[in-house]
Amino acid sequence: MASTSNDSSWYSSLIGLAEYFRTSNPPNIRLCIHCLQAILGFQPSPEIEARTHLQLGNILLAHTKNIDTSQTHLEKAWSISSGTYLDDVRFETASVLSQLYEKQNQTSKAKPLLLRAIELSKQAPYWHCRLLFQLAQIHAQERDFPSACNLLSLGTDFATVSRSEYTRLLFVLSKAMILLMDKQMSEVHKVLVEASQLIENYHGSHVHKESLRVFFLVLQVYHFLTAGQVKTVKPFLKQLQQSIQTITQIQPEDEPVSNNPVDLFQWLPKEHMCVLVYLVTVMHSMQAGYMDKAQKYTDKALMQIEKLKMLDNHPLLSSFQLMLIEHIVMCRLIMGNKSSAIQEIFQACHVCQQQPRLFTTHGAQIHTLLGLYAMSMNCMESAELQFKTACKLSTSNEVRLFVNLNLAIVYLRTNRQSELVGLMEAINPETVPQHSHSLKAAAFYVQGLQAFFQSRFNEAKRYLRETLKMANAEDLNRLTSCSLVLLGHIFLSLGNHREAMNMVTPAMQLAGKIPDVHVQLWASSLLKDLYRLSGDNVNAEEGYMMHTNFSQSLLKDHFQSSQLSEHGLIQWTDGECPFHLSSSAVGTSGML
Repeated sequence: MASTSNDSSWYSSLIGLAEYFRTSNPPNIRLCIHCLQAILGFQPSPEIEARTHLQLGNILLAHTKNIDTSQTHLEKAWSISSGTYLDDVRFETASVLSQLYEKQNQTSKAKPLLLRAIELSKQAPYWHCRLLFQLAQIHAQERDFPSACNLLSLGTDFATVSRSEYTRLLFVLSKAMILLMDKQMSEVHKVLVEASQLIENYHGSHVHKESLRVFFLVLQVYHFLTAGQVKTVKPFLKQLQQSIQTITQIQPEDEPVSNNPVDLFQWLPKEHMCVLVYLVTVMHSMQAGYMDKAQKYTDKALMQIEKLKMLDNHPLLSSFQLMLIEHIVMCRLIMGNKSSAIQEIFQACHVCQQQPRLFTTHGAQIHTLLGLYAMSMNCMESAELQFKTACKLSTSNEVRLFVNLNLAIVYLRTNRQSELVGLMEAINPETVPQHSHSLKAAAFYVQGLQAFFQSRFNEAKRYLRETLKMANAEDLNRLTSCSLVLLGHIFLSLGNHREAMNMVTPAMQLAGKIPDVHVQLWASSLLKDLYRLSGDNVNAEEGYMMHTNFSQSLLKDHFQSSQLSEHGLIQWTDGECPFHLSSSAVGTSGML
């Protein structure tokens, strides 16, 4: 709250007092507000009036729940400052006011305000770029990706003219991120190739170069992971992990400060970058079938998020937290820990209750997780309801395909042929886009499973060999183990015991490494029968004991899960989460 040199003494005194009360320990916000309101009583010049309304709006927004009064002050600040040359006041006002509109789901007010501010800010390079980023973000959240890309292209051109290679690259990488969201894969590839060359040739500060490299590598890794290319992504993930180590060791005082105002942007704070690298590592571990590693990095990331939230509860941290919970729930279900899974799904609901906008972006995923949990509990009607709700909420073709693949398994397990026939075209592997490698492989698996249930064994083998070929090419260990054990079951059904053993034995070993308890249960059941049929009573007995242990462990967990109040979530299909948060729920911490 700095005063200007030509302010009269009353203004200097009041603004000084307001700042004193604001920075006291503890702050006295009530008296700070009184001082600022007193300034308006003196009928000050438009410049002072606009600045004071902005200050009041910011203080009320940060320290009170008086949103309406804050909005009134900000709107007055914008109205007055539009006719002045106080760039910092009018553009900060436009930025803060549009954020307030956005929080109230009034983007129809935020967008024209930002557009007008962008038009006025061409002589204020920092604000021009910041407002372009802000409006592009709103368009992206509304899934108007072409408009977002157009704004980012304008930003790229502006940063080039302003001689800021750093901010030019921020705009280029942001555009790549939007294109990824829009599934424009050929365009994503082109932009990332361009960005890679620009980063290599960048001669700015070390910290800027490394943060750009982290941004680029996060996009590259995410690009491969969303395609299910777990093996292809490994060298890029390793580079990312090395880059984040480098950036955390750079000391700010060692870095030269740029004089270009357009260089004053930061993609993410270093601490947030660390959490993001943990997150993509968890995603990779989950897809590759390394459940212990996924759990280890999830624990580290969630601990880091809790520490950061104490300092600044940024909405992005809740998004990261939610994505980590979604992945750890899938790990729990694979490992046969359903009781932890349902409690963690409830935690995800609680995160959404704290920030309702998150349910708009993650509602489909939460209902998908509930469907997977219900499947694992053999509650097939609830699983079907959850999957149908997820399909209704989802805007992602990949999520809908994943859900439909699991819904097909529900129909197979409940022998509902007519519903299954209606679904098969939607999960036809030949129509799955080439960039969705893991989903295409999973679609072949479901086709093989259907053929197995219908005793079309040769056809089933053909589909499953296709799954194995794709899964082995990208180290998709869970799909490999599932396909091997199903092939073993087929060969056993055909009376080819030797070939069955050749399939089931590696399936059991791979499932043990993951560990996937459901595949272990299935494989141990087949092994005990194969050993018995071959007259190997010792191994048959061992197989029987293994099968009994897996079965009893799953039954015990099944009973514990069914007794939890959170288990009732499987009945929830619309509206807000019907359960209130309990301290016990927060404290505790088979699908494709």
